[in-house]
Amino acid sequence: MPFRLGELFCGPGGIAWGAINATIGDPNYTIIHQWANDYDADTCETYRSNICPDAPNTVYHEDIRKFDMTKLASIDALAFGFPCNDYSVVGEQKGMDGVYGPLYSYGVKALKIFRPQWFLAENVGGLRNANDGTAFTKILKELRESGYTITPHLYKFEEYGIPQARHRLIIVGVRNDINVEYKVPSTAPYVGIDNTCRTAIENPPIPADAYNNELTRQSATVVRRLQHILPGQNAFTADLPEDLQLNITGAKISQIYKRLDPTKPSYTVTGSGGGGTHIYHWEEPRALTNRERARLQTFPDSYRFIGSKESVRKQIGMAVPCKGAKVIFEAILKSFAGIDYESVSKSITE
Repeated sequence: MPFRLGELFCGPGGIAWGAINATIGDPNYTIIHQWANDYDADTCETYRSNICPDAPNTVYHEDIRKFDMTKLASIDALAFGFPCNDYSVVGEQKGMDGVYGPLYSYGVKALKIFRPQWFLAENVGGLRNANDGTAFTKILKELRESGYTITPHLYKFEEYGIPQARHRLIIVGVRNDINVEYKVPSTAPYVGIDNTCRTAIENPPIPADAYNNELTRQSATVVRRLQHILPGQNAFTADLPEDLQLNITGAKISQIYKRLDPTKPSYTVTGSGGGGTHIYHWEEPRALTNRERARLQTFPDSYRFIGSKESVRKQIGMAVPCKGAKVIFEAILKSFAGIDYESVSKSITE
């Protein structure tokens, strides 16, 4: 029997794509979509059209704080990428004191209602340091007290063949009464894989009629600025003429007008886009298209994002890389199937 997956804070479906495409060569161990929830309407439409087009009513567009989870169908597995806004190093890092910080508690609530066999929870690495480390400790404690053996780990997705330096804290939990041990999959099988951003974006070429591939209009000033920035440089490390320099006091975010280095994985794709925080092409003086950004997140070209260009940019930036999620789900399936696999010696959360 396949594991029926429920998902809170589902986003556009990066986690779900990884789940339903996970395969270990045993048809008895697969994952299927059961239901999902998100508070953003466009995100829900994207999820419906790509993950469950034949069952659109199983995606609930509601605010989790007002959502009646008791009406949902039974599940065997739960995923929740609870909002990272208050834990991200890019934000104000309010942690538990922010609007989004406490939302993890709805994942805990779902565990208590549905008692799934296993779960996957995801957030940014900054969660470990929020509220001087007390937020992370509190979350782990509540997950354990819900009846699960948990394995938190900081996954560096570029080490798993993903063409993007993206570090995410992922917690896998297995219900205590189930004699299954999850181990963090090893990065060794991915050593030597060409995961440069150039290969991801150019090979194969993006089809002319690909979804979400519109160019962003760049002002003449931005074009001139980018022409002075070499691959891998940003607005503060490049040798810019005085009239093109940015007059910013205080912290200088390294991603401002940063051009990709074609010989390396991309830097982290984010949901923001204003003030020079688009990801910029290594050769052409322009921001990447949403389809190029989606490739860095390993979404297939057939994946159609619904909404305005700005909405799509946010959806892509908030997602978990599809193929990164797939690696973790396949390790979970192998754990339950009793199939040995190469793993790291111990979980690393530093």
